[in-house]
Amino acid sequence: MPANYDSRVNNLKARRKGASQIAAMDSMLESTQILVNKSRQQEAWESRAAGKKATNYALGAMQEVDSVYTRVSKETGERIENQLAKRLEARGIKTVYRLQGSVPLNIHIKGVSDVDILAIDEQVLMAAADGIRYSSYLPASRDSLDVLQSLRTGVEECLADAFPAAKVHTENAKSVKITGGSLARDVDVVPAIWWDTISYQQTYNETERGVAILNRKTATKIFNTPFLHISLIESRCNQSSGCLRKSIRLLKNIKADAENEGTEIGLSSFDIAAMMYHCDIVNLTRGRYFELAILAETQRWLDWLWNNFDAAKQLDVPDGTRKIFDNDAKKSELLKLSCQVDTLLKAVGLEVNSGFIDATPLSEMRVYVGASSF
Repeated sequence: MPANYDSRVNNLKARRKGASQIAAMDSMLESTQILVNKSRQQEAWESRAAGKKATNYALGAMQEVDSVYTRVSKETGERIENQLAKRLEARGIKTVYRLQGSVPLNIHIKGVSDVDILAIDEQVLMAAADGIRYSSYLPASRDSLDVLQSLRTGVEECLADAFPAAKVHTENAKSVKITGGSLARDVDVVPAIWWDTISYQQTYNETERGVAILNRKTATKIFNTPFLHISLIESRCNQSSGCLRKSIRLLKNIKADAENEGTEIGLSSFDIAAMMYHCDIVNLTRGRYFELAILAETQRWLDWLWNNFDAAKQLDVPDGTRKIFDNDAKKSELLKLSCQVDTLLKAVGLEVNSGFIDATPLSEMRVYVGASSF
């Protein structure tokens, strides 16, 4: 079924402004009033490419969420951190907090976006045995798995005590979600301890530092380097004059709308960011002057990945912790997303160049679309 870009533009507006979520918030909260007022304002992209719905959608899907929404997300996270820190400390658990995920990277696509927080217990840490300073670490006084399990229990109980009107969801293996009540955002709290990687032991730069998190269902630890991921995406985005973030947001919005229309796409936000990290940065940077060039390079790169899947399978996620396409089933998911981008590029090409016909090869269409701006 062809995409309905009238509908997609409306969905995009609703997702960015969070109208339905704001309506469910406590109307007495100051943040609710701020968001209600903001949701009534038209965004700049809404008036671009007048009468060209596919083009309007493509341009809008690239834009960052208004900073007011992002500020409220971060402030909500800080409320959670403050409550957890003092309540856990009263239990003898000293914690520090860091944001991870889409919000600190500014690639979130929802005005009312979930906030992802690491709650890090500092009473014990792990270190890579091959690191140059490993011999200087003192033996841990407690088992790291026990520490993580105690922290998980403490987070669940302290959240319930601090926010009695909210709901604490404990079913997830890696995080504790809290929703509703006086909170302007859903928040995921991930219990963790520090993991001093080989690189961190050389530099003492927190960007290089990792964390170990608990998988409660298997009673095992998972090692991640979320700050390195953020730093590498930010650096590549700076090289592209901000165009990498626009491409990632574009794909995340396309995926969200495809799923609303019944096409599930089994690629995570992390996968999408990792895929576009490896695209042709020179091509992508042309979007600094002609934003539709971002759509063109995004389409070209997804097409290349699918047609050269053996080579694509060799690509690592930015922080090197795994392959992007770590199972063959992701090829079919890549195809779904790639076809969605093909369809959008064709629709935009037909709007931008009225002489185009549906049979126009995409390779030719990229030339025209990439040279247009609105």
